Amino acid sequence: MSGPSFVVHSLEARFAAHGLAPRGLVHFGGEDEAPMLADGAPAKAALLIGVMGGAMWPHFERWRMAQADHGGADPLDRWSKLVIDQVAGEIEAEACYPSDPPYQPFQRWAMRAEGLKASPLGILIHPQFGLWHSYRGALLFRNWDEAQEERPVTGPQPCETCRDKPCLSTCPVGAISLDGFEVAACRAHLASPEGQGGCMASGCLARNACPVGDGHRYPDAQLKFHMRALTLPG
Repeated sequence: MSGPSFVVHSLEARFAAHGLAPRGLVHFGGEDEAPMLADGAPAKAALLIGVMGGAMWPHFERWRMAQADHGGADPLDRWSKLVIDQVAGEIEAEACYPSDPPYQPFQRWAMRAEGLKASPLGILIHPQFGLWHSYRGALLFRNWDEAQEERPVTGPQPCETCRDKPCLSTCPVGAISLDGFEVAACRAHLASPEGQGGCMASGCLARNACPVGDGHRYPDAQLKFHMRALTLPG
């Protein structure tokens, strides 16, 4: 491919048909550790593809319910790859995914592409969508017009301007603090009867307490799906 004959917004309709969206662009320069393409050449840019709010859920759920095996062991990964691989083939890009080796630094790419920072829960917080977003994959390009540069979200970081910080006080076991996230305490609680009737049933209480982007909260069915996907201690 001599160079992309499209701009990012031309992909919006393709992905919107599946409830996904282009999330941001990372342009790799000489000092970057660029991901390798299939032929061993370094990619020039990566376009992150992901979820913004609950738009993805009905599209994914219709696909999953139509599968004889309901999508298998990792249905969301499988569906994401079907959608993103198809678009990658249409535009002569290569796809990569957070769940596949060689594992790429998706969180670092996202911070660079969109200017986001981590919340106390460890999830990157978006000024519009809050904690209700994710990254499902990326399109890697051999060439890229450098005039189409990264345009990260600007403005105050939500957690830095949040006075009450309800995410810190809502967790039933105090697993979340400004010093970090106590994964073991969280997982032990989720495996308990209280956790099964609370966070596992309606989503992480601390995440639900964040006021940023609350209008984009995932549907209850999507929250339950993600919680059930967690591997809990036996």
